[in-house]
Amino acid sequence: MLSSFCFRLSGKTMAGKVMNAVQFNGYGGGVAGLKHVEIPVPAPKKDEVLVKVEARSLNPIDLNIQKGRLRPLMPAKFPHIPATDIAGEVVEVGSGVKNFKAGDKVVTVLTLSTGGGLAEFAVAKESLTANRPAEVTAAEGAGLPVAGLTALQALTQSAGIKLNSSGKPTNVLITAASGGVGHYAVQLAKLGNTHVTATCGARNIEFVKSLGADEVLDYKTPDGAALKSPSGRKYDAVIHCAKGIPWSTFEPNLSEQGKVVDITAGPSAILTFAVQKLTFSKKQLVPMIVTPKRENLEFLVQLVKEGKLKTVVDSKHPLSKAEDTWAKIMDGHATGKVIVEP
Repeated sequence: MLSSFCFRLSGKTMAGKVMNAVQFNGYGGGVAGLKHVEIPVPAPKKDEVLVKVEARSLNPIDLNIQKGRLRPLMPAKFPHIPATDIAGEVVEVGSGVKNFKAGDKVVTVLTLSTGGGLAEFAVAKESLTANRPAEVTAAEGAGLPVAGLTALQALTQSAGIKLNSSGKPTNVLITAASGGVGHYAVQLAKLGNTHVTATCGARNIEFVKSLGADEVLDYKTPDGAALKSPSGRKYDAVIHCAKGIPWSTFEPNLSEQGKVVDITAGPSAILTFAVQKLTFSKKQLVPMIVTPKRENLEFLVQLVKEGKLKTVVDSKHPLSKAEDTWAKIMDGHATGKVIVEP
C-alpha cells in the first residue's frame, strides 16, 4: 500500500516538469543535425522505470541511425533522442515494476528504435535494467550496455569461449582492440583459457597490452594488415570490431574450424556467410547483432564491482556540449568509451 502511495506521489511530482534533451529531427546532418530542446519528462509505463540520468555513452550505431543506415526500422519516429546506454537513479516506477524503487542506482539499456539517453531523464524497461552497486561509478556503468554486451555475446555465444578458464585453450584475435567493444573483449577473453592477439593503432599498443593482450599488432604495419600472429598461431576465433577487412585476409590465419565473429557486418559479410553455409565450409564468418539481456548486464556489472573488468573512459563531456561527443565518435579513434555527464 505504501509503495503504491509513493508511486502516485512520485508521479505527481514529475508530472508537468520539463527537461533538457538533445535530438535530431531527420536523417543526416552529423553534428549540425543535433538540437538542444526542452521537452516534458517522460512518464514510465507499467513495466518501466524513470531514471534520472547521471551518465550515458554513445555507440557507432547511434551515428548510423542518424545517417539513415537502419531505415525504415530505426528510429521509430522523429524527433529522435539518441543514446541507449545510461546509468543513473530511479525516480519513479511503473505500476507493474517489482524489482526497483525510487532511489535505486541502476545501469540500463534503452530500446534502440526509441533511444532517449541524451536527456536528463529517460524511461527504461525493467527487464533490461540492472542494479548498480556503490563500487561501480555512473561513468563505468554507462559504458557497459551495448559495447560490453556485444563483447560478451561475441565471445561466449558466438565463439563458445568459457570465461571461467574451464574451456579448452583457445587462440583469439580481437581487431580494433582499443575501441569500445574491443577493450571489453580483450579483458573478458582473458578471463577464459585464451591466448589473445589484438590489433590497434601504434599509440594504443601499450594500452591494449595493459588490458591483458598477449600480443599486439599495429594494424598499419605489413604483419598487422595481414593479421599475422607474431608467435605464428592460427586463430580459433576472431572478434572482429573493425571495418574493411575482407574474408581473404582472415582465412589463411584461421585454424581448421576457425570462426570470425563480425560485429560490423555489411552486405559482403552477409554474402560470405551465405556462401559458406551452402558450401559447408569449416571456417566460418558469423555476422552478429547483440541481443541485450538483463542477466548478462548484471554479470558485467558484477565483474566491474569485483575489479575483473574496467570501463576505460576516453573523455567526458557535459550534455550541454553533446556535439563534442558526437564528433569524437564520428572520428572513430576513441580509446575506450566516450561519456556524457549532466
